[in-house]
Order: sequence, then structure tokens, then C-alpha cells
Amino acid sequence: MENVFDTLLANATAFRLSVFFGVLALMMGLEARFPRRARSHSRKARWPSNLGIVALNSLVARAAFPVAAVGIAALGETNGWGLFNNIGWPFWVAAVLSVVLLDFAIYLQHILFHAVPALWRLHRMHHADTDFDVTNGARFHPIEIVLSMAIKMAIVAALGAPAIAVLIFEVLLNATAMFNHANLKLPPNLDLFLRLFVVTPDMHRVHHSALPRETNSNFGFNLPWWDYLMGTYTAQPEAPHEAMTIGLPTFRSPRELRLDRMLTQPFRDGTPPPPDTKYE
Repeated sequence: MENVFDTLLANATAFRLSVFFGVLALMMGLEARFPRRARSHSRKARWPSNLGIVALNSLVARAAFPVAAVGIAALGETNGWGLFNNIGWPFWVAAVLSVVLLDFAIYLQHILFHAVPALWRLHRMHHADTDFDVTNGARFHPIEIVLSMAIKMAIVAALGAPAIAVLIFEVLLNATAMFNHANLKLPPNLDLFLRLFVVTPDMHRVHHSALPRETNSNFGFNLPWWDYLMGTYTAQPEAPHEAMTIGLPTFRSPRELRLDRMLTQPFRDGTPPPPDTKYE
């Protein structure tokens, strides 16, 4: 097993990319075959910008952090940084707890980005898409990506998380984010079963509702347990999934789907909806 971990760490970038493109292609295929909702805009209108921001964020993250979170974890193991590198617990215990605690940290960070106005201006670009599909899973503003990376690296160093645990966490988080953002219709019983272990598309779609009370719920990206334990869980949206309004009350113009408009959203105020529009 140690040799397997060493191989994965030595080829971390290739491993991440393989999983990313594999899950992306799988979700694209499944949501085309089993769609949950009709699209408001065509793939041609949305996907170039949504996938373009992914490519841009990859370049920004690489430029801002030559040593990524896995590298910080490896340095911590070498230099004895952090909790798990100093308490002598078995490797597998440290690895499992690191994955779980990192997921909880991402949950708390997500709440923070909703609660702090300056951070919400960055994060709302993720919510401004008026459709919900697999490409939403990686649609984040570059400044949010940089802040998130910095927070994650600090948590990794403080925990003393094993490098392989950080790699597994990042791959899992990326894969589950694409899964739970997919426009995918699951059988109801399967959805209920999966919610015991992972955030499902129906669960996370509630978080992308235009109703603020629904937007401010279901913050989990990977594990659903934090929403259950912290009282932020909403089982179903007020409107049926097929009819609920996705996005925000502002930034609903089709031109807001353009990459340049996405990048400038944090620095602009959206046009308010007409007075008779009911979002809550």
C-alpha cells in the first residue's frame, strides 16, 4: 500500500486531472441521458465560460501557490509540523481524521463566504448561474480560489495531515462537487440512501435556489453530515425541483454568462428584479 501511495503522490497532478476529466465526462453523459430539469440556456451559451474559468483558475492557483496543499503536507511530515505529526497516532487514523476534518473546514469556510459581505461578493459568482449542471461544480471566482487555497494550506499545516490524505481529500472533493452539481435525476430511494454518505444533486440544488432561506442551507460539498449536525439542512426546496428558480435575484441577464462579466461580478451591483418578482 505504501508503494501505491508513493506512486500517487509522485503523479499527483496526472491523478487529479484523470479523475477530473473522467468524472466530468461521466456526469455530462449521465445528465444528458437522465436530466432533472430543462435548461434555461444552451450548453453553448454557458459551458465555454464555465469551463474557461476552470482553466483560468488552474493557472492562477499554480502561479499563486507553486507548492500546493499536498506539498505543504509533505513538508509538514518532514519537519514535524502540525497535530498529527506530533501525537503519534497510527497513520490510518490520522489519514481518515484528516479527510473528515478538512471536509468540516470546507463546510465552515462555505458558511463564512455566505456570511461575510465582502466574501459573498466573491462567492456569489458561483450562485449567479441560472442553470445547474456539472460545470457549476468548478465555477468559482479566481480570488475566491486563491483565498480558499490559502485557508486550506493553513489548515493542512495545522493538522499535520498526511500528504496522501490531502491528495485523496482534494480528489474526493472535486469529484463529489461535480456529482452534486450535476443536472441528474436519481431515483428517490437512491437519493435518500446516498444522502447518508454524500451530498446528492437534489440536496445541493436547494443551495442554488434563488430563495435566500434555501441558499443559506445545505452548505456541504462532500459529506452531508455537517448540515444535519449544525442545523443547516433543508430536505427539499419550496418549489418542485423542476420548477424552482436557480441563481440569484440579480445577475440574471444572459450577458452575465460571459466570462468577462463573471470576472467583474464582485465589483458590480446587480440589477434588482422587477417589483412583482417573488423570490421569497
